[in-house]
Amino acid sequence: MYEGPVQDLIDELGRLPGVGPKSAQRIAFHLLSAEPADIERLQQALQKVKEGVVFCDVCGNVSAETTCRICRDPKRDLSLVCVVEEPKDVQAIERTREFKGRYHVLGGALDPLSGIGPDQLRIRQLLNRIGTTTDGVDISEVIIATDPNTEGEATATYLVRMLRDFPGLTVTRLASGLPMGGDLEFADELTLGRALSGRRSM
Repeated sequence: MYEGPVQDLIDELGRLPGVGPKSAQRIAFHLLSAEPADIERLQQALQKVKEGVVFCDVCGNVSAETTCRICRDPKRDLSLVCVVEEPKDVQAIERTREFKGRYHVLGGALDPLSGIGPDQLRIRQLLNRIGTTTDGVDISEVIIATDPNTEGEATATYLVRMLRDFPGLTVTRLASGLPMGGDLEFADELTLGRALSGRRSM
């Protein structure tokens, strides 16, 4: 639609997740009218993301150092590990302020159609962590917090199969059910069924 660099920028922005053609066009024209200093700050931030961000040696979360702040925190419960797909999932769980253990970031979910198998994820590192005592503490519970979709369920099932032979290890899965403020009539059968099977006494 547009010529030269403007269209190239729109095309590149449109490849970002969650950015449609109209949003890409809006962002491109906003950048065109932005001050040079603002553009330079954006360029530097993008450059630093590729050069300055490392992944935690312990859990695989994004970090500024070789060990992330959560894994360095001495107040964390070393016996609890919550397994998530991506670093953004760590932040989602942290916002609840309910979990006091550590994390393990897989780096995605099993998706054979896209060529993502167990070897492309950090599953081997998880098994090594569970088999290792840290500061005299063994991991006693692994909470599987993968997404409640086809890939997430396949990953959870695979992990349960891999972890069930560890003696004394409890493997749990995040409960799924009805959202707060939702109406029963609008819930799909799968969500409602899970809410029923996961009910608890009050």
